[in-house]
Amino acid sequence: MGSKAPSWTDQWGTDSGSRSFGGEEDGDMLVTKKASSSRSSGGKKMADVKAAVSTGYNKAKAAAAVGAQKVKVGTLVGIKCVKKYYQKRYSS
Repeated sequence: MGSKAPSWTDQWGTDSGSRSFGGEEDGDMLVTKKASSSRSSGGKKMADVKAAVSTGYNKAKAAAAVGAQKVKVGTLVGIKCVKKYYQKRYSS
């Protein structure tokens, strides 16, 4: 089994002396790169995302209101129907 790949401890070890594939140095570079790129166009992208979310929220809110109204009306009709049925049956 003479593989030339680095061992698990070489890749994920916590010793600061060796360069590892998943070490802190790589993570620091990713954070720095992400922070610098998000400053340039992040404001416009965030505004676009907020607008899309707001539109979706308003549509969902309207759909929920319509659905609640349908449930309310359906329940009212059902109760009236049951009430009418029992009044006919037991009133004579």
